[in-house]
Amino acid sequence: MKMSDAVAVLGALSQESRLEIFRYLIRAGSEGAPAGRIGEHLDMHSATLSFHLNALKQAGLVSARRESRSIIYTASFARMKSLMGYLTQNCCRGELEAMLPNH
Repeated sequence: MKMSDAVAVLGALSQESRLEIFRYLIRAGSEGAPAGRIGEHLDMHSATLSFHLNALKQAGLVSARRESRSIIYTASFARMKSLMGYLTQNCCRGELEAMLPNH
């Protein structure tokens, strides 16, 4: 991952509603969730939800597919894994243990 990509991903996640949407989609797994269910769960109006989903989509954090009359959103686990790899390599000298709390 390039630094500009990391900045885009972190920027998209730096907003509370977008982080909540992304966390919800992570929990939904590879099946994803329809926009309506996301909005209901997070108590978010459709226009607001659409705005935030588009920002996450532009950052490559979610993808969308149409199923019948619904649009299903899925978190990009590969994009998040790439970000985690970038942060580990560039912020912790590649030492994952440096990020973990002492036990």
